[in-house]
Order: sequence, then structure tokens, then C-alpha cells
Amino acid sequence: MSGINSHIFRAYDIRGLVGEDLTPEVMEKIGLALGAYMKEKNLGNTVCLGRDIRKSSKSLEESFISGLLGSGLNIIHIGESSANLALFSGWRLGADVSAYITASHLPKQWNGVKFYTGEGVGFPEEANKRLGELVARGGLKPAGQGNIKCVNLMVDYLNFMKENFRAGEGQKAPRVVLDCGNASACLSVPRLFKELGIETLELFCDPDPEFPNRDMDPQPENLTELCKKVVEEKADFGVAFDGDGDRGVIVDEKGRVLTPDQTGIILGKGILAEKGPGTILANLECSMAFESILTPLGAKISRIPVGHTFLTLEAKNQNALLGVESSGHVVIPEYYFFDDAIFIPLKIAEILSKSGKRLSELADEVPIYPKKRVNFDCPDQKKFQVIKNLQERLPGKYQDVNTLDGVRVNLEKGWVLIRASNTGPMIRLTAEASSERDLRGLLDKFSEELKNEITSTPG
Repeated sequence: MSGINSHIFRAYDIRGLVGEDLTPEVMEKIGLALGAYMKEKNLGNTVCLGRDIRKSSKSLEESFISGLLGSGLNIIHIGESSANLALFSGWRLGADVSAYITASHLPKQWNGVKFYTGEGVGFPEEANKRLGELVARGGLKPAGQGNIKCVNLMVDYLNFMKENFRAGEGQKAPRVVLDCGNASACLSVPRLFKELGIETLELFCDPDPEFPNRDMDPQPENLTELCKKVVEEKADFGVAFDGDGDRGVIVDEKGRVLTPDQTGIILGKGILAEKGPGTILANLECSMAFESILTPLGAKISRIPVGHTFLTLEAKNQNALLGVESSGHVVIPEYYFFDDAIFIPLKIAEILSKSGKRLSELADEVPIYPKKRVNFDCPDQKKFQVIKNLQERLPGKYQDVNTLDGVRVNLEKGWVLIRASNTGPMIRLTAEASSERDLRGLLDKFSEELKNEITSTPG
């Protein structure tokens, strides 16, 4: 790809190692490519742009701006901010496209850029791939001169949240431990919590591009300090954000990390009680507890492909009340379509206030079924053919088969999902069942099915 590593153009964003995959020259070409793509698709000419706190982000942003301006695009420049504020600004100001320079939860050596429509719907895989094609084709040269305008909508963002959430009013204000991981959420979330009247205890809330205190991916093993502080401070709950602030992980007052399924179902119950029946999105990896808990409450559970781009896109297409990703992304379209993780703790605080229950009680009402993922090596050149073969063959063997994203087989006591990895020579098999015994049975049966297909498929 003309000296550019094609693998940086991924399903949900552009991402690579700084200095190796991403250089100022590469970022300028991506800026020029975005201008060509927006012209090709008639998407307008205004881009809202922000960046995270990584050391490399400012220089990469400067080169990206050079490409954008050279392609004739006009820029609404947010500068260093949380992803939440950058996307809110693009939405509020009516930008045609929003872009945010970040590598999300990856280590500090990485960086990249995420693209969204002005409404906050993430660019689909084909759009990111097309940007890669435009860069690879070469010949992109400055052909115009756009303009740039710097704005700061922090006060507008705060006022929007105050208008829509009453977490700190009425009954006793919630006591929350806030873990920003020294990352971009530090730039907006602590101030927002305090202005909403939430009693806030800060943990790792000073911006530091070295990310000295924990991994940017808020997995349970990285949240031991948060869990400990929640218990010690007798807080109502804790929340930890990832590197750019579009995922938030909840810890209950007992110091237990809630799964994305538990959090999503608690949110779903609260929203259904408030809004009445409606569609709730859950991707194919989310628990069958969505159906067992939320369907009797009036939810229509709509299963969608894995990936937060599908979450934002289908939230709009299906007029959903709520969308939940198994990785922890959440969309509440009542407000807007992008995954602003601040909604998660604010909604949890409201739900606790209305229910009068502790968060651990609400979490215990959500069953956690045994679940496991197994990875199988499969060469890139044949992994998608393996999936295609299974999509054609398994519906003849099982009654309830979903081929929307890979192949998911729904059975009486559980389900199995088989998907090709988007990033490596691998096929993933995920299973969930009503008991450990049933889970082992599903894993044994479908592991054999998958291994036989891999072996028999040429390539």
C-alpha cells in the first residue's frame, strides 16, 4: 500500500503503532483521503475534530489537519478533549463528519482515528476500507483550502447533561468512585459529576499520557484499586472508563465488577419501566438473559452483529430504546446515537434513586450463565470460507440458526456463536448455557464441528 501498512484500516477505525504504522505523512494522506471520500459520497465539507491526551496525538492531529484543509474541508476544531465532548460538539454544531484521534484502550505506543457521521453513527467497515483504497491509490494532492474554527462546547455539554439527568437531586445524592485511568475522560467527567450534585471520589483522575496507574482496557483484572476504594469508602458504586471514554465499567458497592450483560439488563429494566415497551439491541455475543429478563417486561430483543459501529447504526435504524455491546459499549438513542459512556453511571444513579435498592441487589436479579470463548487457528485465506460453509450447512441441522454475523445456533439450553476474527488468522467459538454441564456439551460438540470444517476446507 504505497509504503503504508494496509492493516491500519480496520473494521471500526484506523489504528496502528506510532512511528511505524502512523507517521505525520500517513496522517496527512488520511486527511486528504477523507476529503476525497466525503466528496465521492456527497457528505458535505465540514469535519468536527478532537484528540485524546496521548503524547503523539497533537503532532498527528496537525498533519491530519493539513490534509483536511488541503482537500478543501472546513474544520470545527475541539482540540484536546474527551471523545464524548468531541462527538457531542459535532452533533450539536451540525458537522457533516466527526473525527477523533485516539487508540482507545490500547497502550500509549498506539494511536489512530475514529470517524463518525455528524449524528455520531460510526463509519462502517466499508468506509474505512475505502479510505485505505484512496490512500493506496496515491495521487491525492492538496486541491483547495478549507478553514478552521476553534470552539469549546464544554458548558453546552454540561448544561445538556443537567437538563436530562437528575442523579443528584431528590433523595440522598449517590456516592460514586470515579476512575478515569488518567486518560481523556479526566477532561470532562469529574467536573460533570460534581456539577450534577453527585458526591464524587476521584481515582486516577489527573490526565497523564504515560497512563501510570492501570491499563486503559477496563477489564476486571485492571480494576482492583477501584473495587477496593468503593468498599473502603462505602460508595454506592464505582465506574471506570477506557482510554477515550466511550466505555464505562460499573462496580457495585460490594466491590464486584458487573459484566456488560448485567449492566445492560439493569439499564434495560430501568428504561422499560420509564418508557414502556420498545426495541432493545443486543449483539450476538450478549447473554440469553436479555430475552429471559427483558422480554417479559415488554422488550423486543433485536440481535445485531458484533461491533460498536453496528450498535450506533442500528440504534438509529430500529428506533431502539437502548443498545448494548458485549464489549461494554452502550447507546441510549433518547439522547443521541453515539456511545457516550457517561450515560451508564448517570442512568445507574437514577435507577438506584428510583428503586431504593442497592446496586448489588439489582445485579443479583440478573442471572449469569456459564459462558466461554475458545479460539481456533485458521489461515486468513480460508477463515471466511469456513464460516460461509457453516452458514450454509448448519441451518439444515438445527432449527434456530442466525447467520447475521458468523453463525449462531440457538438451542434449548444455550447457544453457540462461531465468527472469524477481523484482525488475525483465527476463528472464535463462544458458547453460553444454562449449566456448566450443558456448556461443556456445547463446546465439545461444536468444537468438533468447527475443527472438521477447518480441516476439510481447502486453502
